Amino acid sequence: MASRVGWFALGFIGAIVALAAGAYIYIRAGGVPMATSAAPLPLEKTIAGLALEASYGNAAQQKTPFQADEANLLAGARTYTEYCSVCHGGPQAAPTAIAKGMFPPPPQLFEQLITGDPEGITFWKVTNGIRMTGMPAFQHALSDTERWQVTMLLAHADRLPARVLASLTP
Repeated sequence: MASRVGWFALGFIGAIVALAAGAYIYIRAGGVPMATSAAPLPLEKTIAGLALEASYGNAAQQKTPFQADEANLLAGARTYTEYCSVCHGGPQAAPTAIAKGMFPPPPQLFEQLITGDPEGITFWKVTNGIRMTGMPAFQHALSDTERWQVTMLLAHADRLPARVLASLTP
C-alpha cells in the first residue's frame, strides 16, 4: 500500500514538473503573443476579469464625499480632458490613434457609459490603474479630490449640464 502512495506522489510531482516545463517551453518559443495587435489568448478576458473583480475589495461601497454640482463636474471635465481623453475619448469623438493602438482597447467612456457602475469602483480604477491594460494609476498624479471629480463626471456622463458637456468637446 505504501508503495502505491509513493508511486502516486511521484507521478503527481512528475506531472506538475512536466506541465511547468511545457509552459516554460511554450512561452520561450513565442507561444504567448505580446503584440497589442495579436488576438487574446483563450480565457484571457475571463481570467483578467476575475482577478480585477477580486482586487476591488469593498470599493463598491465607497461613495463620493463631494456634491455633484456644476463646479465639481467642470473640474472633473478639466482633469478628464487633460489625463483621460487621449485614451478614453470624449463625447461624440472618434477614438484617438493612441486608443486604436492599445490592447485591450480602452473603453470609450462617453460611448460605453459607465453611469451605472458603483462610484467606488470607478474611483478604484482611477486611483490604482489596471495591470496589463495601459490604464495607469493616478494616485500620485492626481489628488483624491481630482480623482473623485473625474469619478463624478463619469457617473453623470448621461446627464451633464450643457456647460460641462461643452467643456469636453473640442
